[in-house]
Amino acid sequence: MSLRIGDEVPDFTAETTEGRIDFHQWIGNGWAILFSHPKDFTPVCTTELGYMAGLQPEFDKRNCKIMGLSIDSVEDHHAWKKDIVEATGHNPNYPMIGDSDMSVAKLFDMLHPNATGEAKARSAADNATVRSVFIVGPDKKIKLTLTYPMTTGRNFDELLRVLDSMQLTAKHKVATPVNWKSGDEVIIVPAVSDEDAKAKYPDGWRAPKPYMRFVKQPD
Repeated sequence: MSLRIGDEVPDFTAETTEGRIDFHQWIGNGWAILFSHPKDFTPVCTTELGYMAGLQPEFDKRNCKIMGLSIDSVEDHHAWKKDIVEATGHNPNYPMIGDSDMSVAKLFDMLHPNATGEAKARSAADNATVRSVFIVGPDKKIKLTLTYPMTTGRNFDELLRVLDSMQLTAKHKVATPVNWKSGDEVIIVPAVSDEDAKAKYPDGWRAPKPYMRFVKQPD
């Protein structure tokens, strides 16, 4: 099935490096990131899993859990984790889904539903589309999707920036402009009238155009 922003994220039960999980229950009342990999022991993905482990405290501050997925067994994941630690200096302490039967990858529309074969017999190229990121909100709705080519490492610092934006804009009726970073000015959304904006922002706003009202980032 095709997944879009605003859809409820599919629920599933799977074995992971941290035990058996039910995805919706695991998400709980916070935010979550699911990021996927085509194969264990691949170089680009090794760097990514290690980097995400290093960023985990930042995601924890934002009440956002991390979960990885790769089309190999949980046993292979545990072996891969040792390589990740040696290569990057970071130990992935977040769950990594064992998806040997490709069921979760297919559920998230990352592989053709007719894809077949044993996980160990499939190459990274066979699983190339399994290079996606999903950010899920507390309402279990998909807030962001990204899919990268196999040769390009993902920018996980950008995920922190986007998460900051989405959490801010979920709380306030604002949007964030190009290249926004936490602490920068934000934009009052057009749906808010000038009258209502004056009540919330009594010091006024900067308006290079009538439809562009910039204000200091609200708390």
